[in-house]
Amino acid sequence: MGQQTAFIQAPVMSQADIIGLVSDDMQAVDRLIMARLNSDTTLINQLGSYIINSGGKRLRPLLALLAAKACDYAGDEHIQVAAIIEFIHTATLLHDDVVDASAMRRGRDTANAVWGNEASVLVGDFLYSRAFQMMVDINQMRVMDILAETTNTIAEGEVMQLMNRNEPDTTEERYIDVIQSKTAKLFEAATRLGAILSQQDKSTEDALAKYGMHLGTAFQLIDDALDYDANSSLEIGKNIGDDLAEGKPTLPLIHAIRSAPENEAAIIRRAIEEGGLDNISGILSIIESTNSIAYTRSLAREEAGRAIDCLSCLKSNPYRHALTGLAGFAVDRSF
Repeated sequence: MGQQTAFIQAPVMSQADIIGLVSDDMQAVDRLIMARLNSDTTLINQLGSYIINSGGKRLRPLLALLAAKACDYAGDEHIQVAAIIEFIHTATLLHDDVVDASAMRRGRDTANAVWGNEASVLVGDFLYSRAFQMMVDINQMRVMDILAETTNTIAEGEVMQLMNRNEPDTTEERYIDVIQSKTAKLFEAATRLGAILSQQDKSTEDALAKYGMHLGTAFQLIDDALDYDANSSLEIGKNIGDDLAEGKPTLPLIHAIRSAPENEAAIIRRAIEEGGLDNISGILSIIESTNSIAYTRSLAREEAGRAIDCLSCLKSNPYRHALTGLAGFAVDRSF
């Protein structure tokens, strides 16, 4: 109940207000990204620019900037950290789209659809290696340790997700492990690094890291719920049921299997095993009748509430309010 109260009482800030707090820093991040993306190899410049400028939210670098500012950081290394985090995130997108054989992201052709799988994988590798070059430039072993561990955990999460593919017996616990490793870990790193750069004590650092983990979990839960929302799928440039087509047992499906009558659960199990969308309308009806989207959203709201609770270690300032506002945005969105 305390988590729910914290969520309801959260200060309201618009996305524009949140971004406006660090707009100069975000512009500096964008300039640094484009400068460090530059290569003598034309294909790297073309493909890298295409994916970097594909209309993403820049949420992870935004978190790094806000966390540092919430802790009164006065230096400029948060710009470097934010750019590194975006490079790591972009590399994972390039590799994800190849693994998933995706042809569309955010309403645009994926890089692998335009340039091919080989180029996408290799440019993803370039972005990873560039990120590690930039970590060395910061010359703080603690920063390198966090980002190296984060990158390794993300890779583990990708493998875990691959192992769960076409597996209808995937449990909710295994699913949560995947999204916390694959998605939320980079959120956690962004907010932890904001505390590290500003030399906060261990309890504040851990609280901000937990904020990022809870926020990232909430964000992915909502992403997976939106995959079964026709209007939202159009807004985010996906086809409804893309996850099911790839045989991914996300929480709406896991909950529906657990809650539906045996004959209906068998329909979803078969769809996960085989992939494809042959019976998508029937599956959507089962998801609706079992309130599986509502269940997924309720878990996301709980995670957002926990994220907000973690911010109590910070003094009240506009940046803390912005972090609170991002928790609200993570769950109350349609894209």
